[in-house]
Amino acid sequence: MNVFVVPAYDEELNLPRLLHDLEARPGLWSGGRVIVVDDGSKDATAAVAGAHPGDLPVEVISLGTNQGPGRAFDRGFRRALEVAPEDGFVVTLEADTTSDLDALGGMLELARDGADVVLASTHAPGGGLSNVGFFRRVLSRSASYAIRRTSGVDARTVSTFYRVYRVSILRAGYARHGETLVRERGFACKAELLFKLARLGARLEEVPVVIDWSQREGESKMRVLPTMAAYMRLMTRQAFARRGEEAA
Repeated sequence: MNVFVVPAYDEELNLPRLLHDLEARPGLWSGGRVIVVDDGSKDATAAVAGAHPGDLPVEVISLGTNQGPGRAFDRGFRRALEVAPEDGFVVTLEADTTSDLDALGGMLELARDGADVVLASTHAPGGGLSNVGFFRRVLSRSASYAIRRTSGVDARTVSTFYRVYRVSILRAGYARHGETLVRERGFACKAELLFKLARLGARLEEVPVVIDWSQREGESKMRVLPTMAAYMRLMTRQAFARRGEEAA
């Protein structure tokens, strides 16, 4: 059983296309559901998600005010773990249709073969970023390199939203960290989560994907300077955490 968690902020133009594309692939979601976490959108994101026609089960969680993707993922994960079986998987997707659903079959196969977290990697051989601005491209590569060096996590892409998680590893993460599993509110939240799960012994795998930003409507919600500051804060915490582990 696969439960999808999709954080969405002002994505009324993109979200219906994502849900339609997922609806056309029942083998990916049959028996599961899609949880859309509306992060205080000012547009009709929640309404269009709740009104999705067809057989795809869509549940909407509204946060009321914009709190950032970290809080949206946390709420979505908690709800997913309420309904998913222990041998199930939680799939996280971008709401803007840039997640290549054709890659998901291979990602799920790796998860069924024993991986705890499968990353859609734009930096793995065969992956890439298409129609992405220079600064976003540089930030992605620089952050991935720097964070890998400070955390020791063996993954080329550490901040992607597009992932498959084994339910049991997410449960283990909440059992170990509780309310602090996802401390970062912004886009650095996925790197933080990856580090914490890796320190629990999670087996990580990557599947190369190409993200084409021309597929989306509207601008990215990521603000470069706050995201850079969050990565710096995260790297500092990870460096201290590694020192503590090595001294123990």
